[in-house]
Amino acid sequence: MSPVYPFDDAATARAVVDAHGDLVEWNEGARRLLGWAPDEVLNEPAADLLLDGAPAAPPEGCRWTGTLTLLHRDGHPVSVWVLAHHRRPAGGGDWLLVTPLEGGAPPGPEDPLSRAGLVQSPCAVAIYDHRLRLHAVNDAMAEVLGVPGHRLRGLRPSEIGGRTPGEEVEEHMLRVLRTGRGHDVRTYVPLGGDGRVTAWMARMSPITDADGRVRGVCVAAHDFTEQHRSRERLQLVNEASVRIGTTLDVTRTAQELADVCVPALADFVSVDLVDPPESGGEPPIGPPGVPAALRRVAHRSATPGDPSAVLAVGQSAVYPAASPQGASLLSGHAIVVSRDSGDLEKWLAWSPALTRRIGELGIHSVMSVPIRARGITLGVAVFTRFTQSARFLPDDVLLAEEVTARAAVCVDNARRYSRERETALALQRSLLPRTLPRTAAVTAASRYLPAARAGVGGDWFDVIPLSGTRVALVVGDVIGHGVGASATMGRLRTAVRTLADIDLAPDELLTHLDDVVARMSAETGDPDRGRPGEVGATCLYAVYDPVSRRCTLARAGHPSPVLVPPGGPPRRIDLPPGPPLGLGGLPFESAELDLDEGSLLAFYTDGLVEGRDRDVEAGHRLLRETLAERPDSLEETCDRVLHALLPAGSPTDDVALLLARTRGLPASQVATWDVPADPSLVAPVRKQVVDQLDTWGLSIVAFTAELVVSELVTNAIRYGTPPIRLRLIHDETQLICEVSDTSNTAPHLRRAKTWDEGGRGLLLVAQLTRRWGSRHTMEGKTIWAELALLDEE
Repeated sequence: MSPVYPFDDAATARAVVDAHGDLVEWNEGARRLLGWAPDEVLNEPAADLLLDGAPAAPPEGCRWTGTLTLLHRDGHPVSVWVLAHHRRPAGGGDWLLVTPLEGGAPPGPEDPLSRAGLVQSPCAVAIYDHRLRLHAVNDAMAEVLGVPGHRLRGLRPSEIGGRTPGEEVEEHMLRVLRTGRGHDVRTYVPLGGDGRVTAWMARMSPITDADGRVRGVCVAAHDFTEQHRSRERLQLVNEASVRIGTTLDVTRTAQELADVCVPALADFVSVDLVDPPESGGEPPIGPPGVPAALRRVAHRSATPGDPSAVLAVGQSAVYPAASPQGASLLSGHAIVVSRDSGDLEKWLAWSPALTRRIGELGIHSVMSVPIRARGITLGVAVFTRFTQSARFLPDDVLLAEEVTARAAVCVDNARRYSRERETALALQRSLLPRTLPRTAAVTAASRYLPAARAGVGGDWFDVIPLSGTRVALVVGDVIGHGVGASATMGRLRTAVRTLADIDLAPDELLTHLDDVVARMSAETGDPDRGRPGEVGATCLYAVYDPVSRRCTLARAGHPSPVLVPPGGPPRRIDLPPGPPLGLGGLPFESAELDLDEGSLLAFYTDGLVEGRDRDVEAGHRLLRETLAERPDSLEETCDRVLHALLPAGSPTDDVALLLARTRGLPASQVATWDVPADPSLVAPVRKQVVDQLDTWGLSIVAFTAELVVSELVTNAIRYGTPPIRLRLIHDETQLICEVSDTSNTAPHLRRAKTWDEGGRGLLLVAQLTRRWGSRHTMEGKTIWAELALLDEE
């Protein structure tokens, strides 16, 4: 047992001076130095012992050093080097003054403490001569190198540490020899049997002789492996927080987890997830049932081609409780198996294919970490090592669990987003027209693309057949994204179709639609807290008549359509702007323009022309340039427009596009008669109708048409106001009968009693025709009825 030596208080002269300058402490060393006993100097001014006089001001700072001339008790001066410490300076505290009494001459080379300075120092030290040959090492360096120091004497660093790392060290040592200045080097070398890399800081200093010439290099090595590994772990966690979860795509997020961890943590990482419930809800809280069916979503290998993957991405496998995956899912924490512990083959015996792959690749360590978020088990991440010789240690387990936990939150968010997005998409697809109706007025094609990140929104389009072979073309955009915007879009689309059925002019329809949006906004607000609703939308409504070939348009804060006339350049139609829907109290204006047959109208939402890398005007210009190419097919035109304006195929906002090419009905397919307000002249009118149908080759529907015309004309004469006009319109699929007068009274069906002589005319019309109705015009009203020609045939 080593002896314990007491401290010698007399080897140091120590005194304490208080804030008033009086001596309050005086030890035995001070008595030995100056001869004064404690009772002779305590509570006396310290300045009395200064032969040079008291300083003009106390020393600044917390420490002071210098030489003072003090008075010995015998009366002779004593020159003393003093180290002074200002204790508790904030409160004006005292000063501690000390000076050594036994410094003496430097120890000789035979002094045991001098010999132990190099040999027994805990810092690893090596001395090299001017030829970079090892001269001496201490015990700590010999332990680091794993070879006794005398066995290595005379070797160069490249011969001791291996060619590549040793040559790098020699380069730095030569630099010290040439410059005579010290140099710090960080090196990472594999030491020990676990294959782990050890991090060292090598401080190289020149060794000089009495003349200052460099005679060698002293290398002091400091092991900072723990700090290095902590920095690596922190760096991996930071990289995971940046690289994992960049999108709301489950597969991409899982792949990012695998990419981050290879090769920093493992040589191969696979991510297997539980398939979401078929019902579309959330998975149950807690561990899944075992055996667990998991689907491979992503994997990454440090070797090209993923040779360590037993499953391909997209394939499923069932993992029993005896597998690392099943055990970690059941336990809720990481499971580590390794060849060194002897349990690797036992844990993986359930899969012969996996056992063979272990032998082929030399896999020696496997770690399975469950992917859990909000108490729900989403899957498992498996980390495998075969190139890295070190097995997984507890620090690796903590790191893998930390990174996987971060990824689990991102996977969970991506799944929830995907579920909500699919719900919103399904809702929106159910609310948008699945196919566009075939009409005699236009041929149409459409496209809808949801936003890549923001999700589905409230963009919609519609083609609504109207009476008289006319057609309404609609495109709109609800503010916001998500299920709420889709639901609002569905309500507005229904409202537009309802208002279109009563044949309102475009500006009147937008006025009524503005009231609908204002009411919807009031419903979503909180009047008690003064919070208004946030429902808003834009809309463009157009009505095209193929008989007159006239188009009437009005817009509510929506982009103007683009017109491509036959043989002419594309141009934006100049329309009165109109306020967005929901503001209330502001008027809307319509514009009319005559269109040549074959004109192309392009309706769209702002997501098509807006983008991160261009302004709106550039988007409009690119749209016109694309439409100027004039392909024959509208479907092809839609694809070209989307490819030109959205080359990445992932818009930042949802996009609706509606293209319509106008058609015109020739005058030969329209017949008009002015009808006298005389019931006795209805028979000649019926005769003219029959003759016209014979001319059109529609004699097969002449009897039905004659009855419908007779009833409508008779009602107009009896209840309407002259002048009265009859018009027949014939296209490929239907015959339309219209009777107009200047009265604003709308007809309606009623149930006639048994003995009533009248009241059955409109009921007869309703039974004989496909549909019928009335619309108000500038001059009065028009009663119309449609007879289906194909069904009749």
